[in-house]
Amino acid sequence: MEGDIELKNGSALRVEPLATGSANDAYGSVTLRQKNQLDRYINFFSSVAFSTCLLASWEGAGGSLLSGLFNGGPAVIVYGIILSTIGNLTIACSLAELASIHPTAGAQYHWTYFLAPRGKRFLSFFQGWVTVFAWAAGSCVAPFFVGNQIQGLVVLAHPEYELVRWRGTLLMWLIALVPLTMNVFARRLLGSIEIVAGIMHVVFLPVTIAVLVTLAPRNPDEFVWNTFVSGLSGWTDPGVVFSIGLLGVLTPLGGIDGVIHMAEEVKNAKVVIPRSMIWGTLINGVFAFCYLITILYCMGDYTEALTTPTGFPIIQIAYQATGSKTVTFVLMALGMMPGWIALFNSYASVTRLTWAFARDNGLPFSDFFAVVDPTYKIPIRALCLVASCLFGLSFIQIGSTAAFNAILSLGTLGLYISYLIPLVLLVYKRFTSPRDIPQGSFTMGKFGLAVNLVAILFTSYFVVFLPFPPSLPVTAENMNYAGPVLGFVMLFACVDWVVRGRHKWQGPALRAYGRED
Repeated sequence: MEGDIELKNGSALRVEPLATGSANDAYGSVTLRQKNQLDRYINFFSSVAFSTCLLASWEGAGGSLLSGLFNGGPAVIVYGIILSTIGNLTIACSLAELASIHPTAGAQYHWTYFLAPRGKRFLSFFQGWVTVFAWAAGSCVAPFFVGNQIQGLVVLAHPEYELVRWRGTLLMWLIALVPLTMNVFARRLLGSIEIVAGIMHVVFLPVTIAVLVTLAPRNPDEFVWNTFVSGLSGWTDPGVVFSIGLLGVLTPLGGIDGVIHMAEEVKNAKVVIPRSMIWGTLINGVFAFCYLITILYCMGDYTEALTTPTGFPIIQIAYQATGSKTVTFVLMALGMMPGWIALFNSYASVTRLTWAFARDNGLPFSDFFAVVDPTYKIPIRALCLVASCLFGLSFIQIGSTAAFNAILSLGTLGLYISYLIPLVLLVYKRFTSPRDIPQGSFTMGKFGLAVNLVAILFTSYFVVFLPFPPSLPVTAENMNYAGPVLGFVMLFACVDWVVRGRHKWQGPALRAYGRED
């Protein structure tokens, strides 16, 4: 029977009953076809551009270059980006299958609920907390990189300038303010902005590469492909050094699920979202590889890059390559501009995720945060919550840059854990009751199980080493706080479940009401 879904904010969604009697009943019985509160205005090209720009891989790879240079050197960067691309592509393909079945802003916690054989209410609630917090922490990455790179460029221009952490925090706020404002007042321009940003993301890369190749002296092949640097960080085991150095190439490709959280504003989402995820991951992996190979061939003195007073090796490398501060400023601007525009996407994505979790009673004060503004057609209160998290986390940088860097790795760690849970449940489902898994518009067919297993292997590997401290001996200054902080979030989620969640959280499925109600 057709009916209405009653939401906390008083509005309603139209519901059409799903067909019964198919092998997909186990999934379909709790899945409702909905008419969204949010307008569907994003087409295929805008969606691909959104996914591509959100990752901002080559721009992010430049900002996080220090991690690879400090642990492993060129070999870790070159082979690490290949490993990261393959691993993230298998994850993207696996999640794309789920997105083609049920594209929704809640994404991972929805799929966990539908796939879990038992304890689905708790697992989906726990999953939701991890995913929301990971995205909230991850939204700090771009403003941190851009703001502090601006300070680094000031140091390059005026060597007497002293890097001050509170100024970096103020720059973070300034950089975040415009994307936050645009998400409220210019929501319908986001599609056009994504296409423009996508063009910038594609065009600025070959321009940057051409300038570096033309002006910089060339390093030999041996340096780029066979140089492994160990001993700088205190770690001596080559496998551990390699694995810790991967952070610099994992961060640029973290967030492959970003476009999924926009699913309720994408036209023909079951077809468009899976394709956008895969294309976005593949394009960004190739771009990051080309960019990093160029940087390694064109970089000058290794020690100067590591010890640069600007705080970012990429600035010193660009200056060594070009010999011109003006050209260095231009090259850095070409990387920072698409990275900054990626914030438009990041805030839009995490806002929809937060709103969806509140809509399903996952957050404290969910009734308040689940409201969609009737004028602007977006969940402004959820956006304000995300902005508050960003401004709050930015204060950590004032006390300790090392602690804030842990927040950055925390976002990546949390995201991979959020991928791991539904992937493990999907594989379990494939073994125990494969007929209960419906077929969406995208399927890997007989290769699905193998790809899922490889994705789990990569994800588990990344999750193990992301919390490792970057150097030894471990001190309060260089400690990687990502593991303890994420552990606290998980503990908080469990406590919230006992106190509130088990009474409020009924899972992501919305309850249908008849017309007469």
